[in-house]
Amino acid sequence: MKVFDYKITDPEGVHALPAGGLVKLAKSFDSTIMAQGNDKTADVKHVFGLVGLGVKHGQTLTISCQGEDEDEAAKALMRYLKDNL
Repeated sequence: MKVFDYKITDPEGVHALPAGGLVKLAKSFDSTIMAQGNDKTADVKHVFGLVGLGVKHGQTLTISCQGEDEDEAAKALMRYLKDNL
């Protein structure tokens, strides 16, 4: 399992547009990918769950990837978060 934290830098926090892109990227991997924030957990492959975490600017989102392509998934998701959130 690969786990990493990312501090949200987008002034609007985790919102629909970048979350939709993150979901699309996550769905391209076979691994189970989960996000934690605000004491809630969501499947990153479902946009409403991800946005429903309510993670705001300056808060931390914890991503965990588990499966055969977890290394690639974690790297790609971290890159996406840095570029978009």
